[in-house]
This record gives sequence, C-alpha cells and structure tokens, in this order.
Amino acid sequence: MKNFKKFGCIYLTSTFNNTISTLTTLKGKTISWLSSGVLGYKGAKKSTSLASQIISEKISKIAIINKIKIVDIYLKGIGFGKEIVLRIINNSGIFIRSITDITPIPHNGCRNKKKRRV
Repeated sequence: MKNFKKFGCIYLTSTFNNTISTLTTLKGKTISWLSSGVLGYKGAKKSTSLASQIISEKISKIAIINKIKIVDIYLKGIGFGKEIVLRIINNSGIFIRSITDITPIPHNGCRNKKKRRV
C-alpha cells in the first residue's frame, strides 16, 4: 500500500481564456488544483503561456511534496499552455507514464435546420 502513493494523475484543461490543472490520485480523489485566476492573473493574462508555466511549476512542487513520482497526464482543450506544461513537469523530476488527449470531438455536428415550407 505504500507504493500506491507514488502514482497520480494530472488533468490539464487549457482553453483560450484560462488554464486549469488538477492533481489527483489514481482513484480520482483531488489532492490539489490550480488555475491562472487563483495565481492572481486577470483578463487576457490568464490565457498566456507564462501563466500556464507557473501553474505547472507549482503543481509539480505539490506532487513532489505529496510523494508522487509517476504521473499520468490527461490534456483537454485547445489553448496555448499544453506543450509548456508537459516540458516543465518532465524537467521537475516527475516521470510521465502516459499522455492522453481527452478533448471532446463532435461526431456528426449539430442537426440541420428544418426545410422551409412555402
């Protein structure tokens, strides 16, 4: 049971307006979460790569404090911060076991409008 603490998951939601990162256990229990709004950024600065860089540094420090050494990363969204976060987490000494993109993709799109009757 001691080795169970070494594993964790990082969920990264990166949109055009914000970057949100959540550190969880393998079962899904949230350990910590951060967003660029929590760090004090407001407006257009929340979506910058600098904000996502600081988020990834802090979330990796929290993982190291909680003795999490191996991480699965789940990416969601189309924002700027995804690649930077991966690089910084990898450089912090945490081993990345898998990277999964869970961005929702529409299968068939919206339903067409009804044909107009004249």
